[in-house]
Amino acid sequence: MRKLLLTTLAMFVILNLAVAQIPNNGFENWTNMGAYSNPDSWGTMNNTTSGGSVFTASKGTPGSPGTSYLNLTSQLVGGNVVNGIAVSGKLDSISKQPISGFAFNQQPQKFTGRWQHMIYGSSQGSISVKLTRWNTSNNTRETIATANQTLSGMAMSWANFTINFVYQSGNIPDSCIIVLKASGSSPAADDYLWVDNLAFSGTVAGIENQDNFLNNIVVYPNPSSTNIMVDLNLEFPEHTTFELFDLAGKIILSKMVSSPQGESTQTFDVSELAKGAYFIKIISDNTSETKKFFVE
Repeated sequence: MRKLLLTTLAMFVILNLAVAQIPNNGFENWTNMGAYSNPDSWGTMNNTTSGGSVFTASKGTPGSPGTSYLNLTSQLVGGNVVNGIAVSGKLDSISKQPISGFAFNQQPQKFTGRWQHMIYGSSQGSISVKLTRWNTSNNTRETIATANQTLSGMAMSWANFTINFVYQSGNIPDSCIIVLKASGSSPAADDYLWVDNLAFSGTVAGIENQDNFLNNIVVYPNPSSTNIMVDLNLEFPEHTTFELFDLAGKIILSKMVSSPQGESTQTFDVSELAKGAYFIKIISDNTSETKKFFVE
């Protein structure tokens, strides 16, 4: 029995790590395709450009750290320049758009890594990350958060980069797609982006799993330019904490009150906030819920 429990616990840990990490994040693992290699768990344009013996994604050495890194270089193929693109999952080589990513259920604050990059034209490359979840209510995939960075200038030696996530929802994501591009919409030959040691950092404050809910929470008026009200209907008297935070997860206001049983209302002044989207998180003794509101 003890052995079975240990085995079950080990499998649980492995499964949770599997949805919390970036596959082949250090680009140490590659599959030999004959004339070229592809980074494991990443889609590139190599399968399309290999017919012309040209490859936009290649294995660079040494890594920073490790043995290898990903070298993305925009290349001239048949009179046209093909952007050096890599996607953490599957890439549609025709539309050059990601098809799928990898399982992921965390709420990180930052996307980090190491890079070098150079531009030979006028269209800078980029790094973008999107966290999404399948909405079973309307059968659509909704965006939870994004982290985007257009390259600027050049980095001729290995340097660290950090890109902050901007959250659009307090829901837990179920997947992640990372897109790396050596060039922008008008690629030039030899534009390049080298990347290594990709990772997530931190956890956004105030956004948690919402499997449990307080009863009948109403936030109004929404949008508002002056005050917002939060109506509660508690089954029992409880200590309740209200946290207002922006899309980046920065807490703007935190307030704890003793909420009575039944209906009650709390008012918050939002007149000094910049126009845009915000969240308010209501935390009771037993559970929490996050609501989105807008300041106009």
